[in-house]
Amino acid sequence: MNPATGLPPREGPKRKRSAQKPKKPKSSVRKVFKTLGILLIAGILAACAYVGYVVLKADKELDNISTVVDEKPLPPEESAKVKPVSILLLGVDTREESGGLNTDVFMVATLNPERKSATVVSLPRDTKVELRGYKSHKINSYYAAFRSKNKDTANDEIKEMVSKYLDIPIDYVAMINFKGFSDVVDALGGVDVNVDMDMRYIDTADGTNINLTKGFQTLNGEDALDFVRYRKSNTKNPTKGSSDFDRNRRQSEVLHEMMRKLQSFDGLTKVPAIIESVGKNLKMDIQKEQIKDMITTYITMNKDNIQFIPIEGKWKSPYVYLDDDKFEAAKQALKQQLSLQ
Repeated sequence: MNPATGLPPREGPKRKRSAQKPKKPKSSVRKVFKTLGILLIAGILAACAYVGYVVLKADKELDNISTVVDEKPLPPEESAKVKPVSILLLGVDTREESGGLNTDVFMVATLNPERKSATVVSLPRDTKVELRGYKSHKINSYYAAFRSKNKDTANDEIKEMVSKYLDIPIDYVAMINFKGFSDVVDALGGVDVNVDMDMRYIDTADGTNINLTKGFQTLNGEDALDFVRYRKSNTKNPTKGSSDFDRNRRQSEVLHEMMRKLQSFDGLTKVPAIIESVGKNLKMDIQKEQIKDMITTYITMNKDNIQFIPIEGKWKSPYVYLDDDKFEAAKQALKQQLSLQ
């Protein structure tokens, strides 16, 4: 009691307890995104490191691959990282037993760095070329003729001729022999293809012994080479023969399968082995820096962004006469990649 007032003492104001905010559980979604972000960054760093390793590995082989002797600095605007390029790919049989300089494989590829896409046109080896300023021949004989005249200018001459024939600029020539093709397939662990017919051909002169049975199967390098080269049987029990168009189709099938395997994780890990295997079997008149720019630009190109066009026509011995409409469509597809349309 308060003596002065006779009233009970007042209670002081009650202190409010500060309410403790309950801890919010961390969002599981945030955790997932954080984990994914870390993995993504780690993946990008790993990919960059791997591409760097591939380029370093390639650099050791480029002295064998590039035929450019006095390499000048590559202007930035000419780099394959920013500029579409075109490549003439020639497949040559250089075996001692039967090798010559006629081209069994004749392809033109155009690549676009902005779209990360490519178009590959395959021409039958017996295609008859009728072009102003040139004698009419099978397309597979021109390189040999240019080289026999002057091996130092053969690349320039074949590029000029094909440029006029396809109405596009040809920047580079890449030449691979049979051994290189076979080694690349083996480095990839083989290719999975559907062998469309029984194939049997023996030639004791050059050691050829093609013996494939019809059906889906995995082919090693030697068998894959037999698959794309097969034309006819010469055995006592002959099997069905095939045309240049069949060969071109098979070439496209095998290349597409090689790209599919290369784009897989397992395939990417084999890139250094592939580069090493082609070192002695691939020649390109491309500067070393440009080759490295191509590797870094297109090594991750999606296989679905590669368009294969094997041109067909009519066979009338000894030539193939191309279908005019299909030939024109193929030329336009090449131009589109080069942004020339």
